Amino acid sequence: MRNVAILASHNGSGFNALYEAQHKGILDININLIISNNTNAAVLQNAAKRNIDNFLINTKTQTNPDEAIYDLLKKYTCEFIFLSGYMKKLPAKITQEFKVLNSHPALLPNYGGAGMYGRYVHEAVIQNKEQKSGVTFHAVNEMYDDGEIILQKELVLVENETVDTLEEKIKALEAIAIIEGFALCLK
Repeated sequence: MRNVAILASHNGSGFNALYEAQHKGILDININLIISNNTNAAVLQNAAKRNIDNFLINTKTQTNPDEAIYDLLKKYTCEFIFLSGYMKKLPAKITQEFKVLNSHPALLPNYGGAGMYGRYVHEAVIQNKEQKSGVTFHAVNEMYDDGEIILQKELVLVENETVDTLEEKIKALEAIAIIEGFALCLK
């Protein structure tokens, strides 16, 4: 069983997918650490309800948040880090020592990079009248959405697709992609 840390800035929906896969025996992982940079992140309460150690780390709580995160990852012997809507760029010290993974709500390299997350991605896809969108599960390096693509899942947009309907479909597809992508990484 391999230890996994989750870094999330808000709800951490990817954490929920991984947690369920862990407890159903689908993935041989142990989520043993949750870190958020947001005081009001629901992921912290979800982690506490599930008895998973969780920490708030940001510039208000730490002089050097990246170093504090690194120290916790080492202390908890994490092999994998999953970014579940984590909005901060990670330094090379972390991305090169740990297997950092992310799920992006578009088919990279399209609609990736700084500022491209959540609804902003779906708005751009709809505005550009794309025929398809999807989810990319990828490794993380020091650049936004630039790491090796591990898995992509796509869907076809329907006529009169809205940002809301696309977001709902992508979230459902993302839960599948996260589990399948992690399974590939565990081999």
